[in-house]
Amino acid sequence: MITRLLSLVGLGFLTLGLLGFSGRPSAVFDFSKHGVPLDQILSGGPPKDGIPAILKPAFLKAADAGFLTDQDRILGLVEGGETKAYPIKILNWHEIVNDTLGGKPVVVTYCPLCGTGIGFHPVVNGRSLTFGVSGLLYQSDMVMYDHQTESLWSQISMEAIAGPMTGAKLTHIFLEHTTWGEWRKAHPATLVLSTKTGFSRDYLRDPYLGYAQRADLMFPVQRKDSRFHPKEWVLGVTVGGIAKAYPFSELKKAKSPLHDKVNGQRLTIQFHADAQSASAVDSSGKPLPTIMAFWFAWYAFHPETEVFTAS
Repeated sequence: MITRLLSLVGLGFLTLGLLGFSGRPSAVFDFSKHGVPLDQILSGGPPKDGIPAILKPAFLKAADAGFLTDQDRILGLVEGGETKAYPIKILNWHEIVNDTLGGKPVVVTYCPLCGTGIGFHPVVNGRSLTFGVSGLLYQSDMVMYDHQTESLWSQISMEAIAGPMTGAKLTHIFLEHTTWGEWRKAHPATLVLSTKTGFSRDYLRDPYLGYAQRADLMFPVQRKDSRFHPKEWVLGVTVGGIAKAYPFSELKKAKSPLHDKVNGQRLTIQFHADAQSASAVDSSGKPLPTIMAFWFAWYAFHPETEVFTAS
């Protein structure tokens, strides 16, 4: 069974996409209530929990994280006096980590198909939720499900798209998508998600190797835009319902920090070319929750997006 799942999640999973696999969602979830067209919710190959979310994460001190190189990518969170790093080489195989930080529940998610690392406070209407991987996709993006109601949630839209909680929203939190070297330099006391996850996976192998460089998509999206390479990294910002993308190819041409406005709100974009990362703060210097994503994924969810271009 493990071998079969590894073949689905690994290079075999990529082959399913390249062959145009787009099976209809299984009946394991309740689709009687939904907020998006059902024919746009597709099977990604692995079944429900075939990609196992981490429910009881273990952590190491930075000095003990010898499995990481300075160039390895991580998602970093700071809250309530705690600092944690979640390596992409682990998230590639699990996609969701249910955790606590600063005494509050947090969910750290990563969709390898869209390049999107997003953190949430999983409390909705006073109820704390935990999440698993449904095995489904919407606009090529991971669809999560909560264990409490089995509603389906779109990672990028941060909204329940099917099931009892359809229309409910998750609270987006600020995290950094950067390299281990940059994160460790800024946060030497950070804890790091351990490879002792309780699952047998080769965390030193990248099951998506080469995917980020190719122009092809493994699963369909409803809207496309050819202004940039589909896998161009962009920093996506949303202010009061207005979305704006900052492509890294344009940020490279501009002076950093970059001062800009979105929906009338002043903000500052910091771009780190060496770490291939970007972040935003508001006029008071408060970090803004943003999304680093491949261009195709940001556009699929924000077709009316504004786009920054260097003058």
